[in-house]
Amino acid sequence: MECKYNVDDIDKIIGYTSWSVKQKVDTLLFIDCTLYTNLGKDSTQTERLITKAKSKKIYKAIAKVDSKIGTLILKAFDE
Repeated sequence: MECKYNVDDIDKIIGYTSWSVKQKVDTLLFIDCTLYTNLGKDSTQTERLITKAKSKKIYKAIAKVDSKIGTLILKAFDE
């Protein structure tokens, strides 16, 4: 399955009025999953840090859409 959205589409996704909260969260988590799936054992530390920063941006966007889920994810992410 391929996702036609990426990190650059976060604001567009959370702004969709025709999408349910679940659809927005699912799409954002799919983008996040894709980021980590594209990392490999040959990825550099810089690439891993960039992916982690993008992931945190996604989690903050999720918190805007669903504060309960977003807060839980961010809390776990920072541990």
